[in-house]
Amino acid sequence: MASELDRKNRSREIVRLIAGWLFLGLGVFLLIAFVSYLFNWTVDQSLLSGDNLFIPEDSAANSAGFAGNRWADLFIGQLFGLSAFVIPFFCIAVSVFLLKIRSVRIIPLFFTTAFVCILLSIALGYIFSFTSLRHVFGAGIGGTYGYRVNEWLIGILGTMGTGVVLFFVLTAFPLPFVYRWIRRRKEKRQATVLSEPAPTEPTVESVVGEPVKKEVPLNPAASLPPPPVFEVEKTEEASTTGKMLFYDPKQDLSHYKKPPLDLLEDYRTRITEVPQEELERNNQKIVECLRTFDIQIEKIVATPGPTVTLYKIVLSPGIRISQFTRLEDDIMLSLAARGMRVIAPIPGTNMVGIEVANDKPSLVPMKSVLDSTKFKESKDDLPIVLGKSISNEIVMRDLARLPHLLVAGATGQGKSVALNAILTSLLYKMHPAYLKLVLVDPKRVELNLYSKLENHFLAKLPDADSSIIIDTKKVVYTLNSLCIEMDNRLELYNMAGVRNIKEYNKKFQERVLNPLKGHRFMPFIVLIIDEFADLIMTAGRDVEGPLTRLAQMGRATGIHLVIATQRPTTNIITGTIKANFPARMAFRVASKIDSRVIIDVSEASQLVGRGDMLISAGTDLQRVQCAFIDTREVERMVDFIGDQPGYSGPFELPEYSETDRQDMLNPSSGQRDELFEEAARLLIQNGEGSTSLLQRRFHLGYNRAGRIMDQLEEAGIVGPPRGSNPRELLISSQEMLDDFLKK
Repeated sequence: MASELDRKNRSREIVRLIAGWLFLGLGVFLLIAFVSYLFNWTVDQSLLSGDNLFIPEDSAANSAGFAGNRWADLFIGQLFGLSAFVIPFFCIAVSVFLLKIRSVRIIPLFFTTAFVCILLSIALGYIFSFTSLRHVFGAGIGGTYGYRVNEWLIGILGTMGTGVVLFFVLTAFPLPFVYRWIRRRKEKRQATVLSEPAPTEPTVESVVGEPVKKEVPLNPAASLPPPPVFEVEKTEEASTTGKMLFYDPKQDLSHYKKPPLDLLEDYRTRITEVPQEELERNNQKIVECLRTFDIQIEKIVATPGPTVTLYKIVLSPGIRISQFTRLEDDIMLSLAARGMRVIAPIPGTNMVGIEVANDKPSLVPMKSVLDSTKFKESKDDLPIVLGKSISNEIVMRDLARLPHLLVAGATGQGKSVALNAILTSLLYKMHPAYLKLVLVDPKRVELNLYSKLENHFLAKLPDADSSIIIDTKKVVYTLNSLCIEMDNRLELYNMAGVRNIKEYNKKFQERVLNPLKGHRFMPFIVLIIDEFADLIMTAGRDVEGPLTRLAQMGRATGIHLVIATQRPTTNIITGTIKANFPARMAFRVASKIDSRVIIDVSEASQLVGRGDMLISAGTDLQRVQCAFIDTREVERMVDFIGDQPGYSGPFELPEYSETDRQDMLNPSSGQRDELFEEAARLLIQNGEGSTSLLQRRFHLGYNRAGRIMDQLEEAGIVGPPRGSNPRELLISSQEMLDDFLKK
């Protein structure tokens, strides 16, 4: 499936490239034909007769041949005159858009081209109708179209009236630009006058009125003019510091536009409210059921939600909560309701609650939650909108704080829609410079839609064929590559003296960290695995090991995990996985045992389904209706982003090979690393023994670079560690190293 989608994308790019190249050729051809027509139109008039349309008897004088003469006569002679020269440049602009050289708005440009051709044709036809050029090209400089329109206008408005109308129409459009230019000139002149210092009183006038003394001064030096005053001008550092030095990671894609909400659907016909009759009916049944078992209540309040309604109950004094919770099955039988859940007590209140599914659940469109003020004004690092709660409040979490998320549920209960909602939230909020996605889809059907984001948001191994990872072996390599990236980032944190990604990026943007020493801006990396069970069954510990490392140490380095499975069993979601994934989303499951595996309670087996879920981010459970987004909406969003100019390629993760794997499995192996000799020559060439230098030049992880450095120390090429300072080189020249290696 992934290869087929990639093939379609490649074929689209090829078609787009060919079309752009053809439009460029058409524009150049028309330009040559038009220019040549200006000088040869009289010579080629005989070729325009109706008898020789396809096989001309004589060759054309036009540089573009017979066809070029035909096109030029059509656009210049019969239509727009000299204003037709806009058309070749429009074709060239279309080619620039198709070849993705620059961003061009084709539709507005088309209407602008048509408007300029028509208006200039009329204006040129009028202006030159009073000169000797009125018969050029047959009907004048403005072409036949301009001549006919002028003839009609003069018949209605007269010669003077037509001239006045054309003058004001032509000057109306450049008028705003002229006005802005004059205003800028005026503001600049005022700013110049204000910035000039006030002139001092001239000293010459005060000296003229004094009598000139005849005596010769005894001290000749006293008669000399005073030395010029020497001052050192102080530069205003405050005005330049910060703005000029601040690094903007978005500068490579400064014209990137986030997808608009118009790409998403409203689903207004599928949004319903709970009828008052239904609320009163359930209210009465609850009261009668509790009264049957001698449980008195003081008040009951209904809070309608999209899928379920929460009935909050205030028990009478003396009624124990245990008496109420024992009646859960009886209340369910009395209400004949599905998806019922008892909450005793409701956290933070003196009430207990009963959640009852609505007869007609309401949809929560993704557009409605993304259009909320809560999402738009969010300052979270990685905001994800999950849906709406029972009280119709928007439920949003910061993935950077969770810091990882486990999603589980039976097939068809909304798990894939939840992953799409998470991805949509991130794509609508984040710039490609700040976020990179690693998408793993062993099922090969769910995440392939996002392959067009390869040059914007996706990250992959350097030698990977597809941007969506589907092969289990590639998944293992990618997870270990992320571990290398994590180790590299931790090493850079140690060098920079910071604790997390926000502190590091802040220092880098303020130009405190030197890129020549390996420092770089770090985007957040979000790993999403659609079917975790398949990976565990095929790769086992090869997957669980690096995944556990990432879950334990990835938060500080900006690497966050979202894994989903439709088989929430103990051999898939192990104790180690659960311990490192405190945030979990449970959709409807088949049994209470599966529910306890996910969220440690059995309520997930009582959910309604179709997006109804329980979120556990610690101790409390929250029932949420997941936001809905259809496949067509995802395609429109991905196409909008993918059609924009992106980076030259995907974000490349560190390279990982079988050698790295063997080093991890057997770090005490006596064999020297294959980069041992190259590393030694690099250190001698640079004159210092630095582990970070090996990491930067060879793109290695910290563990492998450290092992190479230990081997160099054991061989006697470098000395022991000296704290934060580089190691001492015991061999100082390449000749000595060659002699050493020969031994």
